Amino acid sequence: MSSYLDVGGGCRKRRRGGERVFKFKSFGENGCPVEFDGSFRDNVKALVKYGHLEINLCNDGAFCWSFQLEVHRHPPLHVLLFVVEEPIQASSLINLHCKHCQYVGWGHHMICNKKYHFLLPSKDTVAACFNCDETNFDESNPDKGKLNLVELKGHIMHGVFHSNGFGHLLCVNGMEIGSDQLAGYQIMEFWDRLCAGLQARKVSLSDTSKKRGMELRLLYGVAYGHPWFGRWGYRFGRGCYGVNQPIYQKAIEAIQGIPLCLLNHHLSISNNDISVIFSRYQALSDHSMVTLGDLFHFMLELRARLPKENSIDSCNPATVETNCRWSPKRVEAATRVIVEALKNAEFRWVSRQEVRDAARAYIGDTGLLDFVLKSLGNHIVGNYLVRRCLNPVTKVLEYCLEDISTVFPNSEALIMNNSKAKPRCKITKVQLMKDIAYLYKHILKDQKPTLSTGVFSAIPMATRIILDTKFLVKEYTDEKLSVKGNSFKLLCTVISRNNEGIDEGLKKPIPPYECVSLNENANFDELKQEVEKSFREVYWRLRSFVVETVLNMSVKGSDLVAGSVEMGQKLVFIGSNEDRMGMEDSGWTGIVDCLCGAKEDDGERLISCDICEVWQHTRCVRIPNNEEIPHVFLCKQCEEKIVFLSSLP
Repeated sequence: MSSYLDVGGGCRKRRRGGERVFKFKSFGENGCPVEFDGSFRDNVKALVKYGHLEINLCNDGAFCWSFQLEVHRHPPLHVLLFVVEEPIQASSLINLHCKHCQYVGWGHHMICNKKYHFLLPSKDTVAACFNCDETNFDESNPDKGKLNLVELKGHIMHGVFHSNGFGHLLCVNGMEIGSDQLAGYQIMEFWDRLCAGLQARKVSLSDTSKKRGMELRLLYGVAYGHPWFGRWGYRFGRGCYGVNQPIYQKAIEAIQGIPLCLLNHHLSISNNDISVIFSRYQALSDHSMVTLGDLFHFMLELRARLPKENSIDSCNPATVETNCRWSPKRVEAATRVIVEALKNAEFRWVSRQEVRDAARAYIGDTGLLDFVLKSLGNHIVGNYLVRRCLNPVTKVLEYCLEDISTVFPNSEALIMNNSKAKPRCKITKVQLMKDIAYLYKHILKDQKPTLSTGVFSAIPMATRIILDTKFLVKEYTDEKLSVKGNSFKLLCTVISRNNEGIDEGLKKPIPPYECVSLNENANFDELKQEVEKSFREVYWRLRSFVVETVLNMSVKGSDLVAGSVEMGQKLVFIGSNEDRMGMEDSGWTGIVDCLCGAKEDDGERLISCDICEVWQHTRCVRIPNNEEIPHVFLCKQCEEKIVFLSSLP
């Protein structure tokens, strides 16, 4: 029976007899659709055998396979996954050297023979790929009118791997939860399964994700100590402008640890809205929030817990905790007395001792007063929110009252429940996002002069450091071997002798170790052949590599491998290679020596001195990004030399 599937809106319906439909939520797991028990490239080869070969989507010798994935059945939603195998011969000379490897610090890797693109196209892209009339196809000239799927824009997801297992996640374009498209977290879970299943080595990404104008690497860094992609194990890979991991970690800790009491005391003078927002979410929380990191963490967690009706009841009982030796009636009476004392106070903020002294005129039990004062902080009592805060100057606890209508603008009237009045307030998802955006803007991004002194001077500096950390990396597989099967497995790598000698060859970075499988009775001649075959298949430069000897081992070709080395042992093979092309760092030979400390191209805009030809960041030499690079530029050192020479007699 023919399958009949409408993949995405706006594309033609595909009729294919017997084509399989895979579950999106399990695709990439072991056994779905294949057992992944080999090296990365072996796993990719096994995977594409289950795909449908597409003949009109790629040219220049590339191959493309498609997989139909069912996201959910009711309502029906399907997506297409395309896997494109791009040989190095199909790449232009400009694209031979991977800029993504260069930016993340893998520029020393050799160029691989193949790239594998994994794409989830958008509806529009699918429609462009499978138009109804297929008017672009010409049987006499099959390459005419072909679409280059890899170069099309607007993919939901695009990731690329080199044949050595190192990869880059180039884009993720998720939609809001509840739409008929995939959400960002669904795409990331899918990508994460693919990488783990295929046994990728390391994967990098450039985190430029935003939501409503907010940089997520900053927002989530403050709230969780790691970027949004950190949920899937992506961590600091490489910073721009000379930022390293210790600097990044200190920036995260500094901005997370800003005390809320200091911020509130400092900002409430000129911006009462921030103070109101602080109070609003402290009232919602069942524990005291001390730092800026606590506040953002709570707000983002609250957003994730919002029910489908997009609101949450934020009502606390009008009484404090009653699990104590006093009766609820006595606790309630003491609470009312304390609230009245705060209402009649001369100043807005009153010290704990002053509140206690005023209440003692009506409540003689000081133990009861101490218990209520301890339990009352940031609770709603009647129409008021009782706030408690440590004075940053005197280090004394202080209390104040705030009208609940100012804290919760959408508050409802008191509702009667079992003859007891309780205030009921609702926080909508819209209001929550507005509050997050307001705090992000006025605390993290657009700092006022009041936040440029003292402890607050760390905020703009830490913010800049976090935003300058875009390149994240996750390590998926280390160099441990799978124990499946009966073959004898070793970890092997190679160095090229050439004309430099072995010592010079060892000083250069060597390729990552590859797993080589042998029969248990294989000898070293057979091992050398397998190593040659493996590394020739992976690297362009090594396509004529010939293994000669094993480093630090004196063995004959007829000697058995199993009797000479242990399973899983690492071996380095020395050989000769006629082809000198293929190192990634040969793509760009410019010298970077910037004022920020950067020594390599990190993807940011650079400018070269017209005398010494050393490259620096335009930002570091105070050329704004919205200005064009000047036709003539001299670095500070060359400029000083010219001034000095001109002053000589």
